[in-house]
Amino acid sequence: MKGNVSMIIRQVDEKDLNQLITLENKGFTPEEAASKDAFITRINTIPDTFIIAQENEEIIGYVNGPVISAPFITDDLFEKTISNPETGGHQSILGIVVNPKHHHKGIASMLLREFEKQARNKQRLTVTLTCKEELIPFYEKNGYVNQGVAESQHAGVQWFNMSKEL
Repeated sequence: MKGNVSMIIRQVDEKDLNQLITLENKGFTPEEAASKDAFITRINTIPDTFIIAQENEEIIGYVNGPVISAPFITDDLFEKTISNPETGGHQSILGIVVNPKHHHKGIASMLLREFEKQARNKQRLTVTLTCKEELIPFYEKNGYVNQGVAESQHAGVQWFNMSKEL
């Protein structure tokens, strides 16, 4: 029943772990990708800010990240995750990945909009992330502002701070 495809957006569940790791490794280099332990911690600690796009039984995309007190991501966030405050702070994005066979369908933008809506509902100040230079136009198209080169040394890559006021 190819014509009856329905995509749902939902919060993460522990049973998603293996599909998430597979997807993470399609979206990032081995040096950049989050570890299995990091995913387990994020699933258990910040499930409220870990959103899945699912089509039938397949996870086709996700976005996740903790709420932080500073306006920009710091490298320690990739190692240590703490629970989100009930309200306030800055919503970070540590990872947003869409399965390559589902690229150019607007899924990443849809995930961003849902993430932003949830952040707004919790009175977050901004959504903040780091990205590689080639992704800056994508985030700008979604209303994010390039705040310049990030201090991040994650995976030895040059990252750019992007943020969007809510």
